[in-house]
Amino acid sequence: MRDLSRLLSLSMTDRAAALTLEFPGCGDTAEGGADASTSPWEGGRAAALAHLAAIDPAAYARTRNHVAGSVTRLSPWLRHGVLSLAEVRDAALARAQRPEDAAKLISELGWRDYWQQVYAAVGSRIHQPLESPAQRHRVPAVEEVPADVLAAGTGLQCIDAFVQKLHRTGWLHNHERMWLASWLVHVRGVRWQAGADWFLSHLIDGDPASNHLSWQWVAGTFSAKPYLFNRENLETFTSGVHCQPCGLRGHCPLDVSYEELASRCFAADGPTERPPLRIKPQAATPAGQTAAIHRPLVWITLDSAAATSPAALAYPEAPRVFVIDPEWLAAERPSLNRLLFLVACLADVPGVEVLLGDPREILPGRARAHGCDGLVLAETPCPRIRQAAATIQAGKAGTEPPLPVTFLPWPRFCDRSGVKDLGRFSRYWQQVGTSAMQPTPAA
Repeated sequence: MRDLSRLLSLSMTDRAAALTLEFPGCGDTAEGGADASTSPWEGGRAAALAHLAAIDPAAYARTRNHVAGSVTRLSPWLRHGVLSLAEVRDAALARAQRPEDAAKLISELGWRDYWQQVYAAVGSRIHQPLESPAQRHRVPAVEEVPADVLAAGTGLQCIDAFVQKLHRTGWLHNHERMWLASWLVHVRGVRWQAGADWFLSHLIDGDPASNHLSWQWVAGTFSAKPYLFNRENLETFTSGVHCQPCGLRGHCPLDVSYEELASRCFAADGPTERPPLRIKPQAATPAGQTAAIHRPLVWITLDSAAATSPAALAYPEAPRVFVIDPEWLAAERPSLNRLLFLVACLADVPGVEVLLGDPREILPGRARAHGCDGLVLAETPCPRIRQAAATIQAGKAGTEPPLPVTFLPWPRFCDRSGVKDLGRFSRYWQQVGTSAMQPTPAA
């Protein structure tokens, strides 16, 4: 175990230097890595509330597909639990002149909620196709993201700009993500998992649920058909900013119809026959043993890296611990930008300890040290955290006694009690959309 709590009190520049020393891979600039001192994203509650106050639900509905449109850019704080879906929904309804003006923004929040429910149900299976591809590619998949892509040297102005923006800022507009993923998977023939892992490493809002399931949606392994785009589509929603100066203008490989592009990418036998996809929702986590926990230790996690974590709010005087898990570092290889944003969020959590090591070893020890008799954390779909919690609760014979663990729910975004199938978002939203449009009742 190593105590990294000192990171919380450092300036951004010193924090970046310390993180690069502590985790040398995160500062690697081989992929056009970021200059941390000029990162445009600031973690923490104050920055989140400033962005939340600026949302315009009606403008979002009109312009969200345009890269320069009025999108919220709230995803980094949603991913880390600094904002909740219910909080953003309530703000959207409060700012809209009519509830229907906020409907589009709320339905997009619904996608994030949906991805989380699917992740809770399938766990680590999000890294494998949830169904057979909707269409077969003409050539075998390339195993890794090609070097010219990582170096932003493909010659396509749009693709290279998206790659540079991803590496420099850690954020892309949703359309930019879809275009880059579609081109990589369907035109360059790269395995979607390789692209998804690459994104997850760099995105400040990097979340396995939204990220990997979105890549599956583009690839056609969790959707009715693969997602394709052509130059006309891109030029429409970027106002031609990439196409006009592109060196390939006039002979762009994407300057074709959707039908022609599909014929180049996919086998001639057309869509594959697939049975309807059915995914049973994960049963709700039991309420746990809160009555038996008198002196809780609050476990702050990646999904709740904030003082607004339900666990931190429920027990404001309890000690708090955030554990940087080496398994997470190895699996996701978070960039320096990702780590900087995370640490800035944690710096808002009063009294939190930031420790490096295995949470299954660290948390029972910290509970003993603080005189705590149980562990409390916010509800999460993350299988790594859930498995660690189960191990801690079971204890280790002869070494660690059982330690009660309780998951606390987030403020309700929608009523999922009637949901029996998560196979498609449209079916899910049909069942929960009406309740998602209802503001949180006043206390």
